[in-house]
Amino acid sequence: MHSADGTGSSGDGHGGGLLDVAQLSVPAAGAYLVVLRTATASLAARADFTLDDIEDLRIAVDEASALLLVSAVPGSALECVFALSPGFMRVTVSVDSLDGESPSKDTFAWTVLSALAGEVGSSTGPGQRVAIELTKRRGDRGE
Repeated sequence: MHSADGTGSSGDGHGGGLLDVAQLSVPAAGAYLVVLRTATASLAARADFTLDDIEDLRIAVDEASALLLVSAVPGSALECVFALSPGFMRVTVSVDSLDGESPSKDTFAWTVLSALAGEVGSSTGPGQRVAIELTKRRGDRGE
């Protein structure tokens, strides 16, 4: 168990307790998104999420990954860090980007992410690395 998610954030961000952290790296290609969807569903079930929450997270991770793949450096890796405890999951998806620009928050895709995950944010750096962070609590149906 760890109390940090490996992305530079400190603390667990949900009010106490330790987080389990899992990290997965796959080639930055759409064909590998099924691996992230499957891992997300499995880990969300481990964190005692409802079936609806599990499906929301699975779709949100898929959407976040698809947004990042648009500008991913060819041949790079898409990294996904899962920090979880009962009823809580934070997923950070990141990739080396050609432009180093965060996805626009004024899009339908971003609205969908917010509705599915509850809390959504993005960051850049170091270098051209771009990340999307999704935070979901059991029963959370977006902002």
